Amino acid sequence: MGAEAEERPHGAAVVADGLGLKGPRGWAFREVTFRAEPGSLVTIEGPSGSGRTCLLLALTGRMKAQEGSAEVGGLPLPRKMAAVRRISALGQVPGVSELDPAFTVAEHLRERALLQRRYDGSVRALLRRPAERAAATRARIEEAVAAAGLDLSALPKGERTSVRDLERLEALRLSTALALIGRPRLLAVDDTDLKLSDADRAEAWTLLRAVAAAGTTVLAVCSEAPEDTLRITTLAATTDPDATEAAAEPDAEAAEPDGTEPKTPAEKPAPDADTGTATPDATDTDTDTGTSTDHTTEEGAADALAETGRA
Repeated sequence: MGAEAEERPHGAAVVADGLGLKGPRGWAFREVTFRAEPGSLVTIEGPSGSGRTCLLLALTGRMKAQEGSAEVGGLPLPRKMAAVRRISALGQVPGVSELDPAFTVAEHLRERALLQRRYDGSVRALLRRPAERAAATRARIEEAVAAAGLDLSALPKGERTSVRDLERLEALRLSTALALIGRPRLLAVDDTDLKLSDADRAEAWTLLRAVAAAGTTVLAVCSEAPEDTLRITTLAATTDPDATEAAAEPDAEAAEPDGTEPKTPAEKPAPDADTGTATPDATDTDTDTGTSTDHTTEEGAADALAETGRA
């Protein structure tokens, strides 16, 4: 009982202070400052191409910032990127962590559980009898599926349903379940509300609130964040390249990949420039606002992503 309690996820505090990341043609994000307590639901909102994904990847140790500092669970970034990757997990992140459309739901779950057991299992766990290991794997899968609210019996072919046949909300639940199999302290999800109806969007946020309430800190990229979350906003810049935009939230995109995860193509850049923004302090009722001192660009974000092999 005691050992099992020690394995249960506990959220990682996330702190950023003047965080910035630059690509060859400009800043992907800059002057990002905020603090999130363990078990917080942190939303990174803004238009597509405004640097949201790069910020998400930088805060999970998968992209290397060049300016400022950050800590995740007390681990400093970028110095401890590998350690941060070990305590964080990616849900859906297009081009980085994606579901294979040809796999079934059961195949995805079994593969992730086996990989998790292979790479982070204790020596004692590896020495268990096969029947015990199989039971532990099933229990971990069932726990993650329940936490993600994925009802396997409601799928068209149950757990044998192919990913290509899943509705978008179901795919979000599956990718969240896969991430939770590792019992991370930090869960990151991209494009949370993309192509969801109002009802499905509400269910998606209910899911992520539940994950956070259970103790795992959640970072979620979206186009419009619920008001009850710690919001970090990325904004499109004005046409004046010297203009600076300030807001009560931040912006991001740049790169250093996690060797355990696939490298795949990036989001397509749009023609406008972006501006990194400021962020709130989750520990106070008031918010602290940082201001970018230089404009950021979609080109900078796209170039930073390209350096990870995503473009």
